Amino acid sequence: MNNNYQSIGLFIDGGYYAKVNEALEDYLSLNINVTSLMAFIRQQVSQLSGSELSACHITESHYFRGRYRVNDANSKHLLYSERKFEDALIENDVIFHYKHLREVQKEGSVTVVEKGIDVWFALEAYELSTIRRFDYVVLVTGDADHEMLIKKLKALKIQTILLTWDVSADQATSTARLLRDEACIHIELSKLAANDKDLLKRLCRTK
Repeated sequence: MNNNYQSIGLFIDGGYYAKVNEALEDYLSLNINVTSLMAFIRQQVSQLSGSELSACHITESHYFRGRYRVNDANSKHLLYSERKFEDALIENDVIFHYKHLREVQKEGSVTVVEKGIDVWFALEAYELSTIRRFDYVVLVTGDADHEMLIKKLKALKIQTILLTWDVSADQATSTARLLRDEACIHIELSKLAANDKDLLKRLCRTK
């Protein structure tokens, strides 16, 4: 290994991350530990780049999510869990970006949806990559809409890692094929966990 410095930009699709966490809770009664996940990412970049772990650093980390307004969150008893998760993000220097969820009427029913988050995610990731010139960009998402983001990052000659977790073939956490095929490197944690029995212990904590 060499000591070449490796700068890592981390961008987390909060909607996808939440679905993975929910699936882990349902199937295994586990939650992802943010600190452990970031340590894992540094280790992976160290192995991929051939650099010492001490030379691999996440220099920018961002989390994007739609969320309820305070009264709605309070009525759904979400305030404590949201604040607890934000504490974990703050402790790991992750910058969070929120937009209010919107109500959309469709076929006589009202659905709460995220609007504009995917676009914000892509714009922020691309803009920061052009400015910071990361050596690696890690995208935690399974959304096919980010296929073009990966194409643009590759045009900047940035190694782009797609980090996904297909929990027990749960459809909500499955990764779009176009996104998977476009990424320079695809790390699927369910496959790694199948071969490494200690991976879940390293990445998760008991619910």
